[in-house]
Amino acid sequence: MWKLKLSEGNCEQDPWITSLNNHIGRQFWEFDPNLGTPEERQQVNKLVNDFTENRFLTKHSSDLLMRLQFAKENACEMKQLPQVKVKDEEGISDEQVVSTTLRRALRFYSSLQAEDGFWPGDYGGPLFLLPGLVMGLFVTGALNAILTVEHRREMIRYLYNHQNRDGGWGLHIEGCSTMFCTALSYVTLRLLGETMDGGDDGAMEKARKWILDRGGVTSIPSWGKMWLSVLGVYEWSGNNPLPPEIWLLPYFLPFHPGRMWCHCRMVYLPMSYLYGTRFVGPFNSLILSLRKELYTLPYHYIDWDHARNLCAKEDLYYPHPMIQDILWGCLHKIGEPLVLKWPFSKLRHNALKTVMQHIHFEDENTQYICIGPVNKVLNMICCWVEDPNSEAYKRHLSRIKDYLWLAEDGMKMQGYNGSQLWDVAFAVQAILATDLVDEYGSTLKKAFSFLKNTQVREDCTGDLNYWYRHISKGGWPFSTPDNGWPVSDCTAEGLKAAILLSQLPADTVGEAIQENQLYDAVNVILSLQNSTGGFASYELTRSYAWLEMINPAETFGDIIIDYQYVECTSAAIQGLKSFMKSYPGHRRKEIEACIEKAIEFIESKQQPDGSWYGSWGVCFTYGTWFGVKGLVTCGKTYENSNSIKKACNFLLSKQLDSGGWGESYLSCQNKEYTNLEGNKSLLVNTAWAMISLIEAGQAHRDPIPLHRAAKVLINSQMENGDFPQQEIMGVFNKNCMISYSAYRNIFPVWALGEYLNRVLLPSKNC
Repeated sequence: MWKLKLSEGNCEQDPWITSLNNHIGRQFWEFDPNLGTPEERQQVNKLVNDFTENRFLTKHSSDLLMRLQFAKENACEMKQLPQVKVKDEEGISDEQVVSTTLRRALRFYSSLQAEDGFWPGDYGGPLFLLPGLVMGLFVTGALNAILTVEHRREMIRYLYNHQNRDGGWGLHIEGCSTMFCTALSYVTLRLLGETMDGGDDGAMEKARKWILDRGGVTSIPSWGKMWLSVLGVYEWSGNNPLPPEIWLLPYFLPFHPGRMWCHCRMVYLPMSYLYGTRFVGPFNSLILSLRKELYTLPYHYIDWDHARNLCAKEDLYYPHPMIQDILWGCLHKIGEPLVLKWPFSKLRHNALKTVMQHIHFEDENTQYICIGPVNKVLNMICCWVEDPNSEAYKRHLSRIKDYLWLAEDGMKMQGYNGSQLWDVAFAVQAILATDLVDEYGSTLKKAFSFLKNTQVREDCTGDLNYWYRHISKGGWPFSTPDNGWPVSDCTAEGLKAAILLSQLPADTVGEAIQENQLYDAVNVILSLQNSTGGFASYELTRSYAWLEMINPAETFGDIIIDYQYVECTSAAIQGLKSFMKSYPGHRRKEIEACIEKAIEFIESKQQPDGSWYGSWGVCFTYGTWFGVKGLVTCGKTYENSNSIKKACNFLLSKQLDSGGWGESYLSCQNKEYTNLEGNKSLLVNTAWAMISLIEAGQAHRDPIPLHRAAKVLINSQMENGDFPQQEIMGVFNKNCMISYSAYRNIFPVWALGEYLNRVLLPSKNC
């Protein structure tokens, strides 16, 4: 059986792994052939088989294997808290119904908390991540050494479980089939040992037919062309140029990569190295076979120059403008031939050397976790190309398990090494909203310890300007400090949670966080505000939106620069306001000026219908929650703010007959509010809308919409106190969805806590 390991480093067994906080927050799975009773193994098999049987109806796993382990290690008793259901809104007037629901929810959710204070969970969803890992290990010769038979079996199961009925794979687990993920998933299955006619019901044949019916993989998007070129089943001449020489340009140029969004530049950094070296992995019979399986023409007949700009219509979210095609054409036909000849070849040599320096800097300052899974694998390949026996490559291999997550749908690669800090910061606020601190003080105490152990305590090494890095000291990351990249909203939410907990008795939640740590966090937040008043994600916005014209990734939108977001800006406002209440004398004028500009930014981003577009969650309910919360924190009300009034009207107009809200991920793609098919309500959307309306004083005007929403949340609670996993709730770059598996537990609790203490109880006291 598999076992989830938490906050472990195994440094004695693996000397290549290091940590800044003794691995607190680390989560990974290991297989133990001697683990589990026959009954437990049978239970696991049932969960696994149930998912496969229902995979077309329920595409999102529910983290049942983790829950099974915690149920054994930390049993949750519910006998004294029987499940409650309400038939109508009048039944909710009894605050005991809501209170019982909250206690049941917190008793269950506390049982999922690790001893080090965080809540482990699935942060998967995108389907292009696992193929990159498998191909990276294959070309470096480490596939079988790193991925055991059990790993490979679970990965194969995961891929088959998320194959669509038409034989293809979507960009994410709920998406329609794309050439990008269909081709990569098919290739991955072949590398993992599946035959051409493998899988149940002809799964591999269906996948291959899907590819060939659309002209073969020559129409795979640019990221796919790069991966297949590294593998040796596509030619580098069929790629648009990724010249490493761009890293030698002066920084004042607006298109210098140091000005790009950090995720973008950290991916294209190693891509440019692999392109510049034209690296191709080892040839064998499988590679030669794939060259036949993936194309409609013999491999040597393919017009690679023509293939450079081909992209399947299923993948084309961001079409190349003509100026981009002209640019790539000039670089391909003039620039590349030039730099491959002496003396210009010296320029290529220097560029590759510079790129590898930046790759090593990223690796060393993230303990070889890297900012994300794509650049982690690409950096690993580059380190192997530079030196197959290098310490860097060995350290990369040791950190692969940090990205792998196991659930009843199989083993996946996550979009980060977890969402630990983000989930803890929200969970703390949700628990505090219930006013059940005395009952769940131990849960909060562990969470507070995690917050204190997760703050980044030092800047990156060296000259930050040379490495294009922002200050880090005092920030909070999305996951763990070993990741090394503080985020604006994570820092703000971490600051807010730390201050709230510091106001509670030390014997309940532990010692307060040191003042200088809070000052450092405030310094990071203030340093991240742009001249427009808005906050981007990791860094200041360093260039211009028109650079999106050279976005080469047909599959994703808004990737070139670090745009400014309502969510990040609202979180910054909330964090700074919370800080000002406790420390009114520290940099007060700067903070007040910052907040004033941030308010203007949020108001300027409101849509005509009163909503805000959410860039990191689905979608308008998420963005509107942040928009409303940011403005209300600064004293805006329904009575004095037209923005708040419009936002409330928007939310009320989207409430379903059931009383809930249910927004499809298509809202993110199409930038237009879209209900789920069948007008199904979703717990998380309902909670976001509910919290927003409560913040905006809906209880004083008409509490009935809140009663109806509360009924949906209460009646959705499961017998064991858990809430069901529903559709996917996270998004990035407008077109790819990602799982926030803790949201199902956090936000219903938060919404019902606010409802109990700000709607029901005040009405009883009137």
